[in-house]
Amino acid sequence: MAIQKLLIANRGEIALRIHRACHEMGIKTVAVHSTADTDAMHVRLADEAVCIGPPPAKDSYLNIANIISAAEITHADAIHPGYGFLSENAQFAEIVESHNLIWVGPKPEHIRIMGDKIEAKRTAEKLGLPLVPGSPGPLHSVDEAKKIAKEIGYPVLVKAASGGGGRGMKVVPDEDQLESLMGQASAEANAAFGDPTVYMEKYLGDPRHIEFQVFGDGNGKAIHLGERDCSIQRRHQKVIEEAPSPVISADQRSEMGALVAQAMAEMGYRGAGTIEFLYEDGKFYFIEMNTRLQVEHPVTELISDIDLVAEQIRVAQGDGLSVRQSEVSLHGHAIECRINAEDPQTFAPSPGLVKNYVAPGGMHVRVDSGLYAGYKVPPYYDSMIGKLIVYGIDRESCIRRLKRALEEFVVDGMKTTVPLHQRIIATDAFTSGDYTIKWLERWLDENPVE
Repeated sequence: MAIQKLLIANRGEIALRIHRACHEMGIKTVAVHSTADTDAMHVRLADEAVCIGPPPAKDSYLNIANIISAAEITHADAIHPGYGFLSENAQFAEIVESHNLIWVGPKPEHIRIMGDKIEAKRTAEKLGLPLVPGSPGPLHSVDEAKKIAKEIGYPVLVKAASGGGGRGMKVVPDEDQLESLMGQASAEANAAFGDPTVYMEKYLGDPRHIEFQVFGDGNGKAIHLGERDCSIQRRHQKVIEEAPSPVISADQRSEMGALVAQAMAEMGYRGAGTIEFLYEDGKFYFIEMNTRLQVEHPVTELISDIDLVAEQIRVAQGDGLSVRQSEVSLHGHAIECRINAEDPQTFAPSPGLVKNYVAPGGMHVRVDSGLYAGYKVPPYYDSMIGKLIVYGIDRESCIRRLKRALEEFVVDGMKTTVPLHQRIIATDAFTSGDYTIKWLERWLDENPVE
């Protein structure tokens, strides 16, 4: 069934991104928003807009009943969740489908499986994906944890089975600290996610974060669109992403890409997904799968010429994949900088009124942002206010273009992380591509701004 009107259950730049894809496909859009987002760009541009609650996300963007009501009163026939908020909530997906609405996302059972990190690991192992050595399931006792840690060797990582973002995660250097740190991780996990369950993995010393973009039609066909390198991170949050990775060979890309695509085909996976790995000493280790669109999806779009949001919509309405694997052509290089309303030195949030806004332009420069002069960035949500994505025929030209684009970026009225990105891309480590998930935090400690 062709989608005629789609409700966007999100806010900010991703809501605007979805709106644009819909209008290019001839699909009308419904924006939902909190009272804090009345003047947001996607709300202004959507065909219809419905206020679904006050500023706190729990009362608006996480309010399932209000979102479903908005879809019903506007006669929308599909819902796209974007990323974050309810995008990986299997119950929400089930409720959407139970109201005879098209869910632009994976099957609820796959969201549920991959949302449980222990079950995700079990599933990945069955599908033939390489795993980080660790516990086969949740840890039930300290004695069990000690036995497993001894087998795989210290240091080990105790991790929350639910959630992410570094919460409920503790590095255990030796057996003496295992009981204490395991208890802390479990308590953090329970406080953050309502689930005290933890499991154990071998702690990799200094890996990279490599993820593969996959797409399935829900009927046993799947493709991959290459990898992204997301190793520039701070506190487990991605800062800069690029595609392809500077360290992955064409043979590795082809081999791992075929492996993840085959895994998704076997699952009968539907829509967009990202399979994330740690990569060290030439080996990949599965860590998790995100059953949604990623923040960093634009870098894949620029090297593949495939609109991932449009592809999500086509698959959701039953049209299948628009390309076969043999037709996927990856070319050039793309880098994305996440622009946050934060102090670039202290990382303290810096919401406020945008007094002047000038987005960089020129060939192969893309800015995904809902900012405009006179817009007031609310303090209630994630601090990301935009993404700068540039493309070049090779990595060197891409970095040169990124440097120029960052120089042009103007957001007056608040502090942003633009200066931080300028500092990062000027380093030898970034220029050479020789960095890991620990590099940025080490570099920030060693290079404080005077």
